[in-house]
Amino acid sequence: MLLQGDLQSVFDALYEVGAVDPMLKMDWHVLHEQVKKNPFQMECVIREINSCRGDRDLMVMTLSKMDQNVVYLLAMEVARELAEFTDRETLH
Repeated sequence: MLLQGDLQSVFDALYEVGAVDPMLKMDWHVLHEQVKKNPFQMECVIREINSCRGDRDLMVMTLSKMDQNVVYLLAMEVARELAEFTDRETLH
């Protein structure tokens, strides 16, 4: 399952709740292993964020209620999807 809509809005919401800087300093391998152990959890988080339909304030409120580790996992997913999008744009 992928994030839908404007990834920049999701990134901005993650930044506002303070998830981006700590996630960048983490060992991404450990985060990736957490996702592999429980992929359903990531799907639920993505579904919740997608249901915000790009409303940054609603995303911030939703993220603020989530477990911090799950928010870090989402931040890693956004970074991955932004990188893939950038790679596709660069090729064209």
